[in-house]
Amino acid sequence: MDTALVVGGTRFIGRHLVSELRDHGYDVTIFNRGNHDNPFADAEGVTHYEGDRTNESALERAAREVDPDAVFDCVAYEPREVRAATEIFADVDAYVYVSSGDAYGSEEIPKREGETDLRPCSRDQATDDSGDTYGNRKAEGDRAVFAAADRGVNAYSVRPCIVYGPHDYTERLDYWIDRVANYDRVVVPGDGDNVWHRAYVEDVASALRVVAEEGTPGEAYNVGDRRLVTIDEMLALIADALDTDVEVVHAGERELAAADLAPDDFVLYRDYPHVLATDKLAALGWESTPLDEAMARTVDEHRDSDRDGSEYDPGREAEERVLGVLDTL
Repeated sequence: MDTALVVGGTRFIGRHLVSELRDHGYDVTIFNRGNHDNPFADAEGVTHYEGDRTNESALERAAREVDPDAVFDCVAYEPREVRAATEIFADVDAYVYVSSGDAYGSEEIPKREGETDLRPCSRDQATDDSGDTYGNRKAEGDRAVFAAADRGVNAYSVRPCIVYGPHDYTERLDYWIDRVANYDRVVVPGDGDNVWHRAYVEDVASALRVVAEEGTPGEAYNVGDRRLVTIDEMLALIADALDTDVEVVHAGERELAAADLAPDDFVLYRDYPHVLATDKLAALGWESTPLDEAMARTVDEHRDSDRDGSEYDPGREAEERVLGVLDTL
């Protein structure tokens, strides 16, 4: 495969995917509406095709005019979009759908492709754009991929868990980086052993390429860091990348309640561990970046950005009240 069409391609996962594909010799066309700055505007081997991916006629024109070998669908949020894309790009060598670990519908450790149940998706959920139905819509998109493969389409699904890394517009990890960078003591809900599987964005990009090149049509592949860390270990990695020290202070529900907080008020906290098996992807030859390297690159880019994760901030004054309660115990 020599040419790729990336649906999306300028913000986060798609941005890193374009770089990954270029590094491996692909000529890349980015398909999007052009609403965000294009970091590849002057890059050799990268062209831009303007269009709305929800407009099937626009996708059909792109299919004819670009004639890609591989298509990477980073911004399909409704099942109908996946069904349409797998019809439009039925003849490509690889159509790779970016799904999500949230597509899984039962809590088990680890969640495995083909074994762990997917979420159901009702007709109403399939067209609802709220966060509550995100996993349902992604699961139905997976089922559209499987149905396409049954028709002979070279369609694949890649399911990342929580993605982090440079240029992360969600700012979830930026909140914690900002806390460690600016405070000596950081409040962490629970006992610090919370596990929410994360995936470094460059590894997600390489997973998409590897699946397109080496995967089996009709299969889904989880992607996440090969070594998982607790929330305490994540903060230690951040502190090391910042070359600083931090005191992690654990707070239970009672201590948090003193400041009208709850564990779920802290981003990247999850009561039940969320873990994806990644051995199926690794069997294709994919590898993940060592965690210290991934965090160092993430922190370096954070320093150059204006992101601070403030939308997730439970309020430092509230945290100080929690710290005050804990100091009296």
